Amino acid sequence: MGKKKQVRELSTITLGMLLVSAAVYFFMVPSKIVVGSVSGLGMVLAQVSGIPLSVLTFILNAVLLIVGFIFIGKEFGAKTVYTSMLLPVFLWIFERLFPVEKSLTGNAVFDLVGYILVVALGQAMLFHVNASSGGIDVAAKIINKFTHMEIGKAVTIAGLVTSMTSIFVYDIGTLIVSVLGTYANGVAVDYFVDGFKKRKRVCIIADHEDDYREIEHYIMHELRRGATLYVAQGAYDRTHRTELVTILTQHEYKLLLNYLNTVQKKVFVTVSVVNEVIGNWNEAS
Repeated sequence: MGKKKQVRELSTITLGMLLVSAAVYFFMVPSKIVVGSVSGLGMVLAQVSGIPLSVLTFILNAVLLIVGFIFIGKEFGAKTVYTSMLLPVFLWIFERLFPVEKSLTGNAVFDLVGYILVVALGQAMLFHVNASSGGIDVAAKIINKFTHMEIGKAVTIAGLVTSMTSIFVYDIGTLIVSVLGTYANGVAVDYFVDGFKKRKRVCIIADHEDDYREIEHYIMHELRRGATLYVAQGAYDRTHRTELVTILTQHEYKLLLNYLNTVQKKVFVTVSVVNEVIGNWNEAS
């Protein structure tokens, strides 16, 4: 793995955990929303034991982390070690810098929606780089690996077990909200994950042989992507031309468009959205 990719993944993981931690601290804890997660389970145990939430999340994450190493692999486990340390650290920082005793919005429904959107985005960022926030997400990743279930649905199944524990501390209304919130969280995770998976399939037909060769060179050596060449025949003039097809990320697609506009080649371009790529295709290093 190249250094640029390592830095990018580390930055993604850190930002993702910042979002997850903020969602837990600013939305989940003040409103006592026990959406299926280790943090939610930690809230229940904190009420019973009096142990600080930051300490409980660390202990619970440590146990599930070992499971992640065993069933998913060293890379995932190493990344989850980092995220598992970040969550209690971020919670500790928030506890001291932004002490919160009541709901920020004053409305449990708004808090639930805010929590689901923020935490789901953070989770999706982590799953995108083969990491997790630890805890229940580790269980979800295991379900996803062995059943090939969509990760959001796996998050829902794993989280339902935790959300059910809210009945031991809170009322039936909290239980219902927790179950609904857990389901909505899984749906939101799949939505954001699908957004990260989307790619652009770009088809380019150039009038001249030299033009497509220059474009091919740019794609392969600047964007560091592969391309496939097809022989195409125009129905109007029966002229044979070369069609170049490549799959790009959103960012790479924008770079290619800028390049085509800069060199002003006479080309015909069609673009379609690819929801998922399976096989020998990876992020450029």
